[in-house]
Amino acid sequence: MNDTRRAVLEAIDGQGVSGADLAKRLDVTRAAVWKHVEALREEGFLIESDNGYRLVSVPEFGASAVEYGLDAPFEIEYHDTIGSTNDRAREAASAGAENLVVLADEQTGSRGRLDREWSAPSGGIWVSPVLRPDIPPAHAPLVTLAAAVATTTAAREAGVDARIKWPNDVLVPTADGDRKLAGILTEMEGEADRISWVVPGIGINANIDVAELPAGATSLRDQVGDVDRRVFTQRVLEALDELLSEEDAILERWRENALTLGQRVRVETASGIVEGEAIDIERPGTLLVDTGSETVRVHAGDCEHLRPA
Repeated sequence: MNDTRRAVLEAIDGQGVSGADLAKRLDVTRAAVWKHVEALREEGFLIESDNGYRLVSVPEFGASAVEYGLDAPFEIEYHDTIGSTNDRAREAASAGAENLVVLADEQTGSRGRLDREWSAPSGGIWVSPVLRPDIPPAHAPLVTLAAAVATTTAAREAGVDARIKWPNDVLVPTADGDRKLAGILTEMEGEADRISWVVPGIGINANIDVAELPAGATSLRDQVGDVDRRVFTQRVLEALDELLSEEDAILERWRENALTLGQRVRVETASGIVEGEAIDIERPGTLLVDTGSETVRVHAGDCEHLRPA
């Protein structure tokens, strides 16, 4: 959304403003005001024109809808349907994009960690920000932790008891077991001492029936009913931006929202199985597991929560 259209929306939000007054405020012609208003209407903004222009409602979803009112420096690229938001974000990153967010209603070729199949039907929030944080590649896992915290924050604000499972899942504890609400697939490119770009792809089961999802999954709709996807997406991006600006808070916030800590876990790593109690996490995302005989630091692996004996 360009700056002039954003200014038009801000001026007419909640009050009627004449075309002449808008033109004077924005230092453009009345014809230009009319063109901007018509363009916004085509994007789905409901703008009345009786007694001046007045914003009545914002589109349910889409690029301009999410950008309007977003308190974070992101540009949104929206797709009704796309193969993979991560694939498109990687392509944009390679072309020099920064602070671009690829957002979709539906993905047809999505994938999860370890190339697992990931269902991404219409009604979800499939979002991949292109970031260029000033951190070494070894600290890239912090971005995944921040994305998990941001997603959990938005879910809890919406009334869902969301928790984080190391390293990249957001779950909802239920009487029938923990149900997966969201997953994060982080990809990056960099050199020995710096990150070129990092894309934390976040897939959130939002306004989706659980019948459309794999076994063991849940959705925001299933937990609390349909949510405003525009507002939910904004909250995820705002929380992510805030966390990345204060890295020291990421681990603390992760611990506060962790489901894994205190659990008995089995982690499959490249060098073997680690089993014990997950007792803490340390920078940049290393899980500490007390096996009973030693504390093992797990930098990467596939974690399973074990039921109490």
